[in-house]
Amino acid sequence: MSSPSRPAPPGDAPDDAPQPSDQRPATLDACRRCDLWRHATHGVPGDGPTPAPVMVVGEQPGNQEDLAGKAFVGPAGRLLDEAFEKAGLSRESVFLTNAVKHFKWELRGKRRLHKTPAQREIEACGYWLEDEFERVAPRVVVALGATALKAVLGVKATALRKVLGQPIEHEGRTVIPTYHPSYALRVPDPAAREAAFDEIVAALKLAAKFSGKAARKGAGKTVVKRSAAARSAPESAPKPRPKSKPKSKPKPAAEP
Repeated sequence: MSSPSRPAPPGDAPDDAPQPSDQRPATLDACRRCDLWRHATHGVPGDGPTPAPVMVVGEQPGNQEDLAGKAFVGPAGRLLDEAFEKAGLSRESVFLTNAVKHFKWELRGKRRLHKTPAQREIEACGYWLEDEFERVAPRVVVALGATALKAVLGVKATALRKVLGQPIEHEGRTVIPTYHPSYALRVPDPAAREAAFDEIVAALKLAAKFSGKAARKGAGKTVVKRSAAARSAPESAPKPRPKSKPKSKPKPAAEP
């Protein structure tokens, strides 16, 4: 469904095009760190409890998410709900978000169709993903698809199929890569569709298993929680961070 008042987005700018990536906006609606805001209806923030033991990261909002301003409310979100149920997880216990917060699309007839975010857009939106990591403090992150995995690991390239379902230790969290539900919806072969869905379910089951192990290890440690008002205050931007040391190479996690 296209918006009559919004033109189709222009073609991609070159990767070295200047972007206001040093901007530190206080709210997602004020974000101008890349150009995706120009053709989106809403910025779509993450949703769920803070803190939460499990965070699920997708690629970007889809058409329905863009119109509603909420994450995972379209067809992929409904399939993800089915996967949650089969994995024994409740949607309400998980923090759901996307690597990129604005819908990138191209017009086909009257339909707005998904277009894969560019690397510069993933990096620009890392500002918001890092803030969510700090607020949510997940023990386990399920990365849905290659874009999400790149964003979570902070790398520019990754081979998703080679690491599907393999827990990776990264910056104190366990990252579990799997397919995005939209991939399972697109696959034309029924057997391949079922196999992709089963991979997602298996990843969520593994996330529940690893989050329980981390909780047992952390028993007795003091955790300071911010008040609900402090967590939800929209006027405060993510705090500036000192220059980080070079990221260590992700390594396989030990089985729980």
